[in-house]
Amino acid sequence: MLTLRSYWHLVSSNRNFRRLWFAQLISLGGDWFNTIALLGLVLELTGSNTAAGFVLAANMLPSFLASPFAGQAADRFDRRRIMIVADLGRVFLALGMLFVRSPETVWIGIVFTAGISTFSAFFIPASGAALPNLVNPEELGVANSLLAASWGTMLAVGAALGGWVAGALGRDAAFVINAASFLFSALLIMTVKARFSLDRVQTLGAHPFRDMHEGIVYARSHPKIVALIASKGGYGFGVGTIVILPILATTVFNSGDQGIGVLFSARGIGVILGPLLAYGFVGQSDRRLLIALATSMAIYGAGYLALSAMPILAAAAFFAMVAHLGGGAQWILSSYGLQRFAPDYIRGRVLSLDFGVVSLSMGLSSIAAGKLADRFEPRAVMAGFALFEIAYALIWLTATRTLWKKDAERGALEPRT
Repeated sequence: MLTLRSYWHLVSSNRNFRRLWFAQLISLGGDWFNTIALLGLVLELTGSNTAAGFVLAANMLPSFLASPFAGQAADRFDRRRIMIVADLGRVFLALGMLFVRSPETVWIGIVFTAGISTFSAFFIPASGAALPNLVNPEELGVANSLLAASWGTMLAVGAALGGWVAGALGRDAAFVINAASFLFSALLIMTVKARFSLDRVQTLGAHPFRDMHEGIVYARSHPKIVALIASKGGYGFGVGTIVILPILATTVFNSGDQGIGVLFSARGIGVILGPLLAYGFVGQSDRRLLIALATSMAIYGAGYLALSAMPILAAAAFFAMVAHLGGGAQWILSSYGLQRFAPDYIRGRVLSLDFGVVSLSMGLSSIAAGKLADRFEPRAVMAGFALFEIAYALIWLTATRTLWKKDAERGALEPRT
């Protein structure tokens, strides 16, 4: 069972992981400064829910398009260098948000957000593929839980502070802070001395689509990897609910950027707690992993279904937290499973495939939610996406029953192959 001592021991004893963790902590905080400020700005300039959906979709869809190249790069090139270049590229794109000044320039924010997402598509698989090489095997679950909790912490803190900064100091200050966070992240990653991959880096003969096809073939031959990718992809189709959060904050609760920050901050609290509780339940059991994934998706849907009926901001924030107890657990448990089951030589491509699938589903869901919210009552749209998530959880659990039944009969971990 995970304890505070487990986390403290990992952070205090592993210098390389500690620096990677700090790097991601800083850049994640900046991300939420940017997201809150840009969503508020776009809604203010355009009054269009569809435009808000496109902002969130721009955070996701480019990752799907970049995934064949990002996974191949994470397996063939220096993962540390990939992460540093991605951070430095995001510095300049983040500063581009300063040019969004009118309805006619909103496209700049969307395009530059897509650019940031593209660099992130390279950073995330490289980081995820490197992690098992920076920690001991028994520390991998602890490291994943800590990183997930950190994502939630910076969502909670960054969203709340981002809303306050945007309201008190202006949105430009939030955009500049985001750019600075990527610079600090790059500087920290430069100081990590450990090897980010087991095999010697290959610099020649890279064929992105062929290499990605190898990742797909590998995934298809391992049912549990298929199940894990399908779980996250299905979860992504339900995240249209998140598009409705800033709409409710500005048009229903009349609380502006601060209200957006409160709701997104509540998401972060759920993301902090969900993975910690879930991993304590799952441990090293495949059977419990699969059951926990279905349960977490259902909790996500139930939380947003309740939120859609809430009359005040505080109650809505509470159920946003409940929903993301499930959402946070789903994300980290599926990633943890893929890191366990995929060997180092192909891990980057498997993680990139996973990230590409969920990015596509999340992006399409965001666009659909924005368009539907322009035609129908936003609360009803949120409830519809929430019900879809609950139904998907039940279907996915039914479809994967044979996998966890076999694990229960065998009573042992499936070895990496």
